[in-house]
Amino acid sequence: MNTLLFTSIIIILSGTILFLVEKRSFLTGLILIIGFLGITFYTLATLSDKSNIANTLILLIVYGLIPILVVICAFLFIKNGRSMIKKEGKKLANLLSLIIGIYIFIMIFFSYVLIYHGNKLNVFTYMVIISKIVMSVYLGFMFISYLIYSYIYQVIPVRNNINYIIVLGSGLIGDRVPPLLKSRLDKGIDIYKDQKDRGNLPKIIVSGGQGPDELVSEAYAMKKYLISQGINNEDIIAEDKSTTTYENMKFSKAIMDKSGNYKCIFVTNNYHVFRASIFARKVGLKANGVGAPTAFYFLPSALIREFIAILFIYKWLNIIIILLYLVLVINSLLPINF
Repeated sequence: MNTLLFTSIIIILSGTILFLVEKRSFLTGLILIIGFLGITFYTLATLSDKSNIANTLILLIVYGLIPILVVICAFLFIKNGRSMIKKEGKKLANLLSLIIGIYIFIMIFFSYVLIYHGNKLNVFTYMVIISKIVMSVYLGFMFISYLIYSYIYQVIPVRNNINYIIVLGSGLIGDRVPPLLKSRLDKGIDIYKDQKDRGNLPKIIVSGGQGPDELVSEAYAMKKYLISQGINNEDIIAEDKSTTTYENMKFSKAIMDKSGNYKCIFVTNNYHVFRASIFARKVGLKANGVGAPTAFYFLPSALIREFIAILFIYKWLNIIIILLYLVLVINSLLPINF
């Protein structure tokens, strides 16, 4: 059996075991994606050796389709960035998709320089450009992997009866629930009603403290909204001390632990589910997440922000991988005659 195929199968089997044991880890997703990527490369290489048509199609994909998709993505990021500025203002968090779009075009320009004028560059400039491109490819791969695994994690259905539904808070407008938080609460209500239809009676924990610019705690506003939607007051528990997602999970767990054995899930917006699940794992809370819908224009910047946060959670691993990657690339280029 081909070494690449055998290694890829072993990686996939390892990733599958990790997934069954603990799916709330980005490393688990990364291992699975690397394994399937290896299978893909093996399949393409096999087809390329056996058929000239397949070889031509592969070349068209690599040198034609992929570059075109990269350019399209850059344009879409820039377009989304402009939309975010118009609708949400010029805060840094709202500029992320615009910045990424511009950055992609800069990397395209660097790639052009490297391909067509690389032999005219001095060693230092050549290495700097190579390093930037390598790091960009790595981050691009990690971002795509994050998107894929985050989606896979979210489509896992909630089948069991649950005792608690944790709805994570977000910023208020004065004392009112804004659309982003409303979507979380509405999702929580849907799950609550579905559980009641099964003959189960879960409690809803609304989790969120009071920010400096908020008139009331997020938990208070969330509870008020749930009651206005017909949820019984006795079925709602307010956790009003947390100020971060980590604290949402920690303080909600403390409330539930008083009841002994329990099953629970948490609800947040779809872009936030996977990172929130990591914090749930960190505090020892056995809970998977359910994503509430988010306005489409808001998603790109939100996903980029979440991805950056994921990178910081695994910062030392990423630093080591990037350094090793750069060392290998630079070492392979040293014999080149400039």
